[in-house]
Amino acid sequence: QVQLVESGGGLVQAGGSLRLSCTVSGHIYNTYTMGWFRQAPGKEREFVARIRWSTGNTYYPDSVKGRFTISRDNVKNTVFLQMNSLKPEDAAKYYCAARNGWVGASLYEYDSWGQGTQVTVSS
Repeated sequence: QVQLVESGGGLVQAGGSLRLSCTVSGHIYNTYTMGWFRQAPGKEREFVARIRWSTGNTYYPDSVKGRFTISRDNVKNTVFLQMNSLKPEDAAKYYCAARNGWVGASLYEYDSWGQGTQVTVSS
């Protein structure tokens, strides 16, 4: 398993932007899937985005599609989540996740997790 560390969270106003980073320690094979999840107090951990390390193919739920973009730097072993047009309902603790396989939107499919970074959106 790889080790993941998130950064970049903070306080933003509604409509603003924020970019999260996930630094990866360990080798990321081409078969890896990297994902972002978020969890607000009292709610279950929610899928936000995933990317295939080999092809860069991405997938998003309707809640963030068109506003969020997941990307990766293959040289620096870093995953990013660019968040634009932020809404109050986007406020949550954001987690980076990884799995060596072609996994999707379920948190149970991932076996490596970061510690999370807090995103707060104010009206």
